[in-house]
Amino acid sequence: MEKVSLNVIGMSCGHCVKAVEGSVGALNGVCSVKVDLKAAKVDVEFNPNEISLDKIKETIDDQGYDVK
Repeated sequence: MEKVSLNVIGMSCGHCVKAVEGSVGALNGVCSVKVDLKAAKVDVEFNPNEISLDKIKETIDDQGYDVK
């Protein structure tokens, strides 16, 4: 398993948390995802043999948020 902490710009409310956690959490290979609104971070634990970090970032981007 690999753990990353991504800086994500644009998240501001509970809907943002649900959108990111729901979409990333639904990806095959993602074990856990936790949004920290105050820190503007998304912590993701995933299996790099099943999903790439780029795919995770793309999924967050598709929800309307910027991954830095």
